[in-house]
Amino acid sequence: MLIRKSRFPVPPASEITPQAVYEQRREFLKLMAAGAAGASLAGWAGRRAHAQSGKLAKLTGARSAVPGAIAADKPTSYKDITTYNNFYEFGTDKEDPAERAHTLRTRPWTVAVEGEVRNPKRYDVEELLKLAPMEERIYRMRCVEGWSMVIPWVGYSLSELIRRLEPTGNAKFVEFTTLADPKQMPGLRSPVLSWPYFEALRLDEANHPLTLLAFGLYGEVLPNQNGAPLRLVVPWKYGFKSAKSLVKIRFTDKQPKTSWEHSAPHEYGFYSNVNPQVDHPRWSQATERRIGGGLFEAKIRTQMFNGYEKQVGQLYAGLDLKKFY
Repeated sequence: MLIRKSRFPVPPASEITPQAVYEQRREFLKLMAAGAAGASLAGWAGRRAHAQSGKLAKLTGARSAVPGAIAADKPTSYKDITTYNNFYEFGTDKEDPAERAHTLRTRPWTVAVEGEVRNPKRYDVEELLKLAPMEERIYRMRCVEGWSMVIPWVGYSLSELIRRLEPTGNAKFVEFTTLADPKQMPGLRSPVLSWPYFEALRLDEANHPLTLLAFGLYGEVLPNQNGAPLRLVVPWKYGFKSAKSLVKIRFTDKQPKTSWEHSAPHEYGFYSNVNPQVDHPRWSQATERRIGGGLFEAKIRTQMFNGYEKQVGQLYAGLDLKKFY
């Protein structure tokens, strides 16, 4: 009997690539071919397929009546919002916070308020939760790398807290400090920034009704990776201005230097307003991609002040927005 030997030997089963892995590699190659590196590629690499709402405590609020507070855009899915994050305290890859932020302990939690106010105080987060009625706000959020989301937050205007503090006549700026605990936050070992993380606003920006003190999203308390137990949300500025996991709020007469100003002043200015006419040194800001729209989602044109120009444009009347970027 004649046995023919194949010119192409069949490899053992242990060396055959499983179909699922092959399909993932094919998807990876599509991403590369489409030029969707950076943010899209990082997000694809480590998303949690099982991310879903309904696992955290409920936190609901009435629909906000603040002008501009309810965007008409379709909200981004809970999965995308909670698995594609910038939170460098837990790592610089987009999937790191969702994978690592379970180490964050959100109780007990206090926030110190100090500086140029008549009523300085250390608040327990439970007290802050009851300080004002909760509202639902649906905000467009824009990241400097070129991606965006639409997020249904739950919280109240930061101005509700500010008026109770009674800032003095010397108060011109508000500085926000976030938690920096190496035992809970493995990303603090990275030298990418000086820790803790600092952000700041002018007092009039902080007092604007759209500036939100957020405690939840999608009708639940904030997931750790999204800045639990409370965070700042400033929808007309790039996302890094919306500091997470706040532990201190300080009122000052002088403009504070923020973490990104300290780390890369040629790339990140104090104001960081969304402005499609002023590019980041490494990225165009004229267009963006909405997360969750698919691998080949078309770019959309970025709007001035992220679409909130009608509400906040007057804050910057006469200001050179290319110089004060």
